[in-house]
Amino acid sequence: MDYLRKGLLAAMLAAALPVGAASAATSSFDGAWNVRIAATSEACGNGATVSIGISNGQVASSGAAIAASGRVVDAGNINVTLASGIKRAVGFGRLSGTSGSGTWHGAMCTGTWTAERI
Repeated sequence: MDYLRKGLLAAMLAAALPVGAASAATSSFDGAWNVRIAATSEACGNGATVSIGISNGQVASSGAAIAASGRVVDAGNINVTLASGIKRAVGFGRLSGTSGSGTWHGAMCTGTWTAERI
């Protein structure tokens, strides 16, 4: 995976998981999720799918190449930051039941994300 694609993947993952004020209690959104990331510009890559996990409302990545952090509140609002090397992306959105969607932005790229619980 080239450097640009890694940066885009990190940016999209960050967008997929927005952060809010959540308690440490078990969240109804806990579990494994696949996040499909799309960029608004082809120069930023043509998209990717990333697996993430949510435990007690805390977001984490399941791959070593991308670090994900964030939080999901009981209402489903999510905020996530993704990082890969020096690249960072932030995402915001909402989860509802077994799916979700939102937007993300990095230093030079923006886009949307959709998620499905697996």
